[in-house]
Amino acid sequence: MTSIDIKHAHSLPKAKARKAVEEVARKLSERFGFDYEWDEDDTLHFTRSGVDGRIALEPKELHVSAKLGFLLSALKGPIELEIRRVLDERFK
Repeated sequence: MTSIDIKHAHSLPKAKARKAVEEVARKLSERFGFDYEWDEDDTLHFTRSGVDGRIALEPKELHVSAKLGFLLSALKGPIELEIRRVLDERFK
């Protein structure tokens, strides 16, 4: 199983950061077909067949982690690049 592990600093207030994370999830969902939902700890979980991941919203940092199944491990590069691109776009 292949992993993605990205830490991204931010300086947004919690409400704005949460909205930006939601926008990131929406972009990923459009591009890769992920389903997503928030839990009670400000962690957004995203899944689809062969992917299980989360975006943990912390006061000064986001932590994106995901496990990719065998078939999607070949797409690790494009998935990781898209996550980084959208994070850079939403968390300037």
